Parts: sequence; structure tokens; C-alpha cells
Amino acid sequence: MTSLSVEMLAADAAEPITSAGNAQLGIAVLAGIAVIVLLITKLKMHAFLALTIGSLALGSFAGAAPADTIASFTAGLGSTVAGVGVLIALGAILGKLLADSGGADQVVDTILAKASGRAMPWAMVLIASIIGLPLFFEVGIVLMIPVVLLVAKRGNYSLMRIGIPALAGLSVMHGLIPPHPGPLVAIDALDANLGVTLALGVLVAIPTVIIAGPVFSRYAARWVDIKPPENMIPQRPSKDLDRRPSFGATLATILLPVVLMLLNALVEIVVDNPENGLQKVTMVIGSPLIALLAAVLVGMFTLGRAAGFTKDRLAGTVEKSLAPIAGILLIVGAGGGFKQTLIDAGVGQMILDFSENWSIPALLLGWLIAVAIRLATGSATVATISAAGLVAPLAADMSTSHAALLVLAVGAGSLFFSHVNDAGFWLVKEYFGMNVGQTVKTWSVMETIISVVAMAFILLLSLLL
Repeated sequence: MTSLSVEMLAADAAEPITSAGNAQLGIAVLAGIAVIVLLITKLKMHAFLALTIGSLALGSFAGAAPADTIASFTAGLGSTVAGVGVLIALGAILGKLLADSGGADQVVDTILAKASGRAMPWAMVLIASIIGLPLFFEVGIVLMIPVVLLVAKRGNYSLMRIGIPALAGLSVMHGLIPPHPGPLVAIDALDANLGVTLALGVLVAIPTVIIAGPVFSRYAARWVDIKPPENMIPQRPSKDLDRRPSFGATLATILLPVVLMLLNALVEIVVDNPENGLQKVTMVIGSPLIALLAAVLVGMFTLGRAAGFTKDRLAGTVEKSLAPIAGILLIVGAGGGFKQTLIDAGVGQMILDFSENWSIPALLLGWLIAVAIRLATGSATVATISAAGLVAPLAADMSTSHAALLVLAVGAGSLFFSHVNDAGFWLVKEYFGMNVGQTVKTWSVMETIISVVAMAFILLLSLLL
């Protein structure tokens, strides 16, 4: 099949690759998701391969021609990577600069120097939220773990009193705030406005992270009262540096892309004229690619050169930052292929037809679908991508603000109850020296609180906007 026909197929989602009835399509979706779940959980297959095979299985169960299924999957993979691949790469570079230069340490040490006693859990959630803005969740955990363990040991705190706020800050950023991969893909799939989504995401994130972090940590510390495991306290990442970037420069670099994207959204709302000169400028500098690229270029000076990096070391830092994201890019791309296969099979229209009879609000439906996929696969990113594809037709007639809220609803659902099929579950368990039961009572409950509380605030905003 030619590349032209592939592009036409991806562009025309209204023309399904199969004329199967709703019953057959419903069975095909369940079977496709079941294949993915079994491959990931039972055979321990990489999510990229599982999503690829699951997409092919979905097309077969739906009665589509194999060539059409392959065309849908490859078109979806290509368009998804084209939409968010560069952004993920730029985010990884910024995160690596932040870690290797000691900038992350500088933010941590500065805030901790101002906090003590009862303020410490609030300081931890603030640190994690700032550090978590440009970083992937797993990278954020690796950066925050030494801080959490050292603070708990130095201040004789319960590990949960310090650890839960930090984990909540990282998790909320990961699920709700671009430029993280899940929200970015959902924004692309639902054709939502990135600036508006970012602004509303921050509004939802603030109360959510307070409730799931410092507030819940009081109860988590009573349920699981443990001290930091001595063997898990690692060395600080910037121990070999002679100097570190300043707190102000580091914070400004981290927040630069956020400020640029929010500025674009604000001008778009206030001016609302694409021909206006100011709006033309902010549309460029506030686009995700330019905003993140600007942060990376600025970071090379404010972070890298400030830490004494040579040109060779800067180049090495950038090179090392890109290798670990290969797997993430492939998973996100395959998730986009699965999403396009769902759409071209007519599943989105099937969901649209069913939802009219269910009388379930679109926001709640998106959240429930993401919850189901999250529980089944253990991956927040897979849940976000798949759910966004399923509810995409519901966003067609939505206002800008409600399309953004649908992105957030899907993101909130993707965080629901992390358990044994989630890599993050085992990461937290091992770092904090907990058993499975203790991890469920703390980490899993915290994730569920984030999901439910965020959804409650999303529904509240939908009534106000």
C-alpha cells in the first residue's frame, strides 16, 4: 500500500476500515485490550510489542482486511510520533541538564533550608511539583528518592510523611500537566488547546496534590510507620561538581516553557484575533516545540555552563538524555497506532452512539475508560492514549475549555490505583523498603485519591466554564 493511501486513511477517520456491527466491534475492542493485557502481564512482553500485536488482533477481530489494519496502525504511529516525539526528546534533554548540572539539587537544598518541622511535607510536595514539571515520572523518582530518604533520616520523620507528598507531586505532574507524554498525546488526539489544557491542569493539580500529598501523608504515616532503609540511601547526583547553578536561574529555566505556553493561551483568550501581531508572535513562542526548545537552549547556559560544563560535556549530556527515551517513544507511537486502529474500525463512533443512550457525561465516560485500561495494563501512558482515541469523537463539538477538561479527565483516570502490573508500583516498593501490602496501603491509595479528587475538580470546573 502506498504512503499516500496510508495518509488518506489516517486523515479520513470517518471512513471505517470495517463495516462490523456494534456487537462485533465491542467484542473486538475487549479482545484487543485483553491481548495487550495478557502479553504485558503474563508474558512480560514489552509494551511496544504488546500494543503492536494487540492492534493487529483488534483489526482481525473486527473483520478488517490485514492490509487496512496495518495501514491504520502505521499511520497512527507515524502521526503520533510526529506530533509529540520531538517534545518528548526536548523534555528529556532539559531533564538531563537539570539532573547533571546539580540544578535539581540546588532547588531542593534551597527550599529545604527554609522549611522545618510541620512545613517539611509541604516543602516536599513543592519541590516534587517543580522538579516534576519537565521530567518523566521515573526520572523524577530517581531524583527525589535521595532527597526523601535523607530528609526523613536527618529530621527523624516517618518515611511516608515525607515520601507521599513527593510522590504525589510527581504523579500529578505526570498525569495532568504537559509536556508529559500522556497529556501531550491526549491533547493531540482530542485536538485540544495546549495552553488552555495547561492552565486548567494547573488549577486542578494544586488542590489535588495538596489533598493526596501533605493531607493524606498524615494517615499513610500511621498505617505504615517505617524509617528510610539505610541500604537505599544513594549518593547525590552532582557530587563531582565544583559549582552549581543558582536557585533563581534553575527555577526560571524550569518554568520558562510553562510561562511561554500560558502566555500564548492568555493572549489567545484576550486578543482572539489570529491576524493580530502580538498573537502571531505568542503563537510561535508559545508553541510547545519552540517553548521547550527555548528552555533547552537557555538551560545549556543557565544550567550547563553555570555548572562548569565544557562544550564536550554538554554534547555528551544531550546524547545520554536521548537513549533512555527510545522505549518511551516506541510505546507512545504504538499507542497512537492502537488509537488509530480503534478510530478507523469505527469504535469511536460506537462509543458515541452508546453514550447517547447511557446519559453518562463525556468527561466521566473518558475517566471510566481510562480507569479500566489503567487497571488492566498498569500503564498510565497506554491508558491515556487508548482512552483518548476512544472518546475522540465526543470532543468534536466541545468548546475549547471542555475539550481541555476531557484531556484532564482521561489523564486523571489513567492514574487510578497503581498495583502489581505497574512498574511504578515496584519502583516505589523497592526504594522505600516496603512489602506489597504496605505499598498498596500507601502508594496505591495515594494514586486513587489523585484520580478521584482530580476528577471531582474537573467536573466542578465543567459546571463553571
